[in-house]
Amino acid sequence: MGFTYKKAGLNDIELLVKTRIEVLGAANHLGDEADMSVVEYQSREYYKEALTAGTHIAYLVFDEKRFIGTGGISFFRVMPTYHNPTGWKAYIMNMYTKSDYRRKGIAYHTLEILVEEAKKRDVKHISLEATDMGRPLYERYGFTKMDHEMELQRRQ
Repeated sequence: MGFTYKKAGLNDIELLVKTRIEVLGAANHLGDEADMSVVEYQSREYYKEALTAGTHIAYLVFDEKRFIGTGGISFFRVMPTYHNPTGWKAYIMNMYTKSDYRRKGIAYHTLEILVEEAKKRDVKHISLEATDMGRPLYERYGFTKMDHEMELQRRQ
């Protein structure tokens, strides 16, 4: 099957936001009644800022004119270290393929494109959060579980 992988631009923000809300709903097992209005607004603001600044790259996947998937990568800088002298890192997010197109290599190819974007920038540290459904894909690609990071979950 010949799918088209298109780098998203500012004119694609509404599709990116819509898909982002779908992905978050599915990943967090949210029903249609969940209020995502703040997340939707903030996602739109994020895309406007990050696509303009070049700190986020997203790809949209189409089967002819039908939208069937997406994936994104965000670039951010932390204090440089011995193992990461530039301090640049990347975070892959919003990986999504419509259910009737899964198991056709679309997500894997999208992941390849995003990792290549990081390589072009000489960013070697790439991370992501994996759902149970996505974990086998990322493991097959070579991602491994991180042992040395911790996270503080803020209490409301």
